[in-house]
Amino acid sequence: MGATDHRSGGRTRPGPSGDAAPLVAAGHRVVVEAAHEILGAGGNAYDAVVAAGFAASVAEPGLTSLAGGGFCLVRTAAGEEVLFDFFVDTPGRGGPPAAEPRFHEVMVDFGAALQPFHCGPGSIAVPGVLAGYLHLHQRLGRIDLATVVAPAVRLAEQGVELLPRQAGIVSLLEPILLGTDAGRALFAPGGRLLGAGDRFRNPDLAGFVAGVGRGTHRSFADDDLAAALLSITADGGLMTAADLDAYRVVEREPLAVDWRDHRVLTNPAPSFGGRLIAAGLARLDEVGLPPNDPRWPSAVVEAAADVDRRRAAILADDPGRPGSTRGTTHISVWDSEGNAAAMTTSNGECSGDVIPGTGILTNNVLGEDDLHPDGFHVGPSGQRVASMMSPTIAVDAGGRTALVVGSGGSKRIRAAVTQVLLNVLVHGHDPRTAVDAPRVHWDVDHVEAEPGLPAAARTALAEIGPVNEWPDTNVYFGGAHLVVPGVGAAGDPRRDGSP
Repeated sequence: MGATDHRSGGRTRPGPSGDAAPLVAAGHRVVVEAAHEILGAGGNAYDAVVAAGFAASVAEPGLTSLAGGGFCLVRTAAGEEVLFDFFVDTPGRGGPPAAEPRFHEVMVDFGAALQPFHCGPGSIAVPGVLAGYLHLHQRLGRIDLATVVAPAVRLAEQGVELLPRQAGIVSLLEPILLGTDAGRALFAPGGRLLGAGDRFRNPDLAGFVAGVGRGTHRSFADDDLAAALLSITADGGLMTAADLDAYRVVEREPLAVDWRDHRVLTNPAPSFGGRLIAAGLARLDEVGLPPNDPRWPSAVVEAAADVDRRRAAILADDPGRPGSTRGTTHISVWDSEGNAAAMTTSNGECSGDVIPGTGILTNNVLGEDDLHPDGFHVGPSGQRVASMMSPTIAVDAGGRTALVVGSGGSKRIRAAVTQVLLNVLVHGHDPRTAVDAPRVHWDVDHVEAEPGLPAAARTALAEIGPVNEWPDTNVYFGGAHLVVPGVGAAGDPRRDGSP
């Protein structure tokens, strides 16, 4: 994937050595187990998060892929702080004027509503995840790559049980996943869509990842892999060989904000989820409520509404693109030496295509309408697509990493991350309570609210605007996976998360 771009770089600050047992939180128990296996084999947090990322490409196929994009925020035991940006690029470098892309709408039924998604070769952006994992491992990992990827190889060969929430995601995405022969072979072997309790197997992906471990597959720019990917995009896609050759992982200085006796590190520009979180935290700093006051949910909503009103000013250096990533997952890792990693990746909903011979699902990030408000296929080639993804690390006044968190959930990412931060840093909740607590979300002109809020909280919310109270906790409200060093870890039950 070419050389690494170190624009903006990372910042080094004094940091503590580790004094706690390693902790991992992610969206599937086998992803957590993969990370712990690597930690037990002598790897550090960065070996572990890469192992977990490869494992997630097997265990969470509706959410992430080696052909997607993502970010990893790290804080080393020595205090180095870096945001690794390996999100997708807009394709089309060096190509002829784009003909009409092969790009179609698929309606997905969420039960209460239908939502359009756009798929096909014309929805595929330049992938970054494989490049990101390899770069992160080379930059900060400690043990050999073959050992790091071994858990993912084993999972892909043996199969992974689909948990109920993940089976639900597969069911939602059925019109997309079964839109090609290759998709049907993966997700409906024998003609029946896989459901909860079934095993998802991907032998081609096992072979591919094993090749990554041997050094056989190093980049989507490699001749054989490039040819396989371009065979999909040649008919109605925008990808070029120049796109694959030019792709770079970028190391950026994290956005850092002082808040409640902590430094909160998150995703900087050109992504904007982190900047919107920072603006919301600043607004919440003006709230004079005591911890655990039932009016805090309404304060969160009022802060979110205020940020939405000021969005243009907050993001004045951007071309005005909103961002999202619906099919998204997160992994948080802390090792016993004091190294921390918060990694969020996404494949959109996938395009419905599988790269021949690899088992890798391609992304459909060019088909997410909330990422492209000015219309599809109008952005300049080579541009990083904006994202709401916000891997986050908080550092206490003594220089110790206080928490590691991130979330999937499209536009609800910032709400989920903000509320987990509040629950830990203001309310003093343990990880399990902090993640499980009912969430709220301001959606343009009304409040979305999970069940379980106290009566006083519901009353305060109703004074802001109409409130849609959900009957159950729901994947809609994100998937926040949290690690609090020295205390514990919690995966989000909304996405079958596991510590």
